[in-house]
Amino acid sequence: MTNSLTNDLASKFAAIALSHVEREYPNAPQYVLSDASELKTPREAHPVFYGSFDWHSCVHGYWLLARLLRRFPGIAQAGDIRALFDRQLTAEKMAGEVAYLERPLARGFERPYGWAWALMLAAELAQHQARDAAKWSAAMNPLADAFAQRFRAFLPIATYPVRVGVHSNTAFGLLLALEYCAVARDDALAKLCRDKAMVWYGDDRDGQAWEPSQDEFHSPTLIEAACMQAVMTGPDFRVWFARFLPRLAKGEPATLFAPATVSDRTDGKIAHLDGLNLSRAWCWRRIARAFPTGDPVRARAEDTARRHVAAALPHVAGNYMGEHWLATYALLALDC
Repeated sequence: MTNSLTNDLASKFAAIALSHVEREYPNAPQYVLSDASELKTPREAHPVFYGSFDWHSCVHGYWLLARLLRRFPGIAQAGDIRALFDRQLTAEKMAGEVAYLERPLARGFERPYGWAWALMLAAELAQHQARDAAKWSAAMNPLADAFAQRFRAFLPIATYPVRVGVHSNTAFGLLLALEYCAVARDDALAKLCRDKAMVWYGDDRDGQAWEPSQDEFHSPTLIEAACMQAVMTGPDFRVWFARFLPRLAKGEPATLFAPATVSDRTDGKIAHLDGLNLSRAWCWRRIARAFPTGDPVRARAEDTARRHVAAALPHVAGNYMGEHWLATYALLALDC
């Protein structure tokens, strides 16, 4: 099983995403309605991100396509991706997405998972050299600005972190927001994210890793470590990590090193566990690069990442419950 992103895998991932980002149904909308007049179809409520089963999966489906177009500009699906972006990433349609956020009851919409993925998409488009990329990026910027502002408003009042393995995990939100800040050169938001990470996680010790839970797609333990790797310098992170997982040399907690078992991929929640394996691989790879070549922590992290990728990569397609989102996490794991 490959442990790197190849042209063939990129083409496979692109074909998967193109098959669902404009597929409106089935759909799991996250609307909070003030009255019956606000009841709309997914496409009516979200002119751009109405596909892929839910809003956030559609956003990161677009991110996947943007990343692959940048990394593999000659990919077989390049023309289809450009046509999709020309059709969908327009100022007019994006204004509809921004308008949805302005509804009084949309304050918590997609916090922080969808916020972070929208910023990741904006950051990816801003780095693009493709024809018309500047137009796509300009269209996306107002939505990114709205979510960046939401992070600025939310983090000062967020007293506690959310330590779960699903969408509300705060370490994941910070990690992706920091990726955006580096591209957008938003030093003020980056400082806010780093400071909050230190408050939330800086004193953590001896992570017990009581995981996985039945429907997690993030490791609460490893996503926190990946966040801190982004926040701290290499030497400081290594000190923190040694305190956080002090028994790593013994392979403990053992659950962090064994890929999760997925018993039924037709069940949308159980299918999350394929994503957990890919997310763990991404985290282990990020952790590994904080340690020098030859360091036993690096070797163990890289080996664990390979085993998690091997467990999940064959299953990114085959059932829509996983197919509408798993390729994104495979791309994270292989192209971090």
